[in-house]
Amino acid sequence: MTRIIAGIHRGRRIETPPGDRTRPTSDRVRESLFGSLQAMVDLDGAAVLDLYAGSGAVGLEAASRGASPVVLIESHAKTVGLLRRNIATLGLGARVSVTAGAIPQVLRQRPPRRFDVVFADPPYALDNAALATTLSTLVEFDWLAEEADVIVERATRGGAPDWPEGIEGLRSRRYGESTLWYGRGLWTQR
Repeated sequence: MTRIIAGIHRGRRIETPPGDRTRPTSDRVRESLFGSLQAMVDLDGAAVLDLYAGSGAVGLEAASRGASPVVLIESHAKTVGLLRRNIATLGLGARVSVTAGAIPQVLRQRPPRRFDVVFADPPYALDNAALATTLSTLVEFDWLAEEADVIVERATRGGAPDWPEGIEGLRSRRYGESTLWYGRGLWTQR
């Protein structure tokens, strides 16, 4: 179990997938992430996309802090069920939705809207080339709002993501074995 840190659901616990297939973003990293985001974007009403959602801790935290809509994308069927239970437990069904499917296929579809904040926490075993494809697909298929904030959580030893044309790498913050990499979508007339 993990907990929501702040907002209207502060202190509420959510389920996490059993075993070591997923690794929920720790409370410490989420607290730092949202502290940074507060300085970058007004989350109240911001559209948030949580890729490789796992327990949904990041997306649900964003919703607790006022983000809407929030879309969670997850490929593992049992984890999708867990996400739906977490959304129902928190009563966030009107603001948070789940899309089940593999990230590459989902991102090649027409997006429901452009997103102000995109958080990607892929499995640490995902290689940099696959991650680069995911990031470039966000740009190519028009998932990013003007000056969208794109944050990638990776193993520190994995190094910086290869930011594609259309996303400018800004900075990183290390938290032991995890590092958050921050990028900003470069607006182009589409």
